[in-house]
Amino acid sequence: MLFTGHAELNIDPKGRLAIPAKYRNQWDAQIDGPGWYCVPWPDGSLRVYTEQTFQRLADRDETSLTPEPQVAELEANFFGSAERVEMDSAGRITLPKHHVRLTGLPSEVVVVGARNRMEIRDRAAWLKQEQARFKALPDLVTRVESSRRNTP
Repeated sequence: MLFTGHAELNIDPKGRLAIPAKYRNQWDAQIDGPGWYCVPWPDGSLRVYTEQTFQRLADRDETSLTPEPQVAELEANFFGSAERVEMDSAGRITLPKHHVRLTGLPSEVVVVGARNRMEIRDRAAWLKQEQARFKALPDLVTRVESSRRNTP
């Protein structure tokens, strides 16, 4: 599932967030899985993946009963903070309270399509930086493409 664009929304007092219709309408529980995975990120956002995408990405790396200490720490920190959530009949997911608290998200948010995931971000901060992000885009593309060329 490809997530593009963005939508301005509110987290309600019960911690629920409506999945934007443009994403909900392309979501198919039979293909994408019935749930979603929510992961807090240190930049103050929440990353939300369909169940199938999260599973596919998690399965990409080899697993071991005795992973290297750095790998074991990453897996415990990352997967230990990921939470599975389900969409209710009104098209909302309940965001884990500890995720919202950890990231410091306010109730006014923006849901950003980020290719294979949605990102939930502080709306005021997102809109404030919109022009700067737009102007920095060519340089960011150049840096990412250069990094990809130099990665074995």
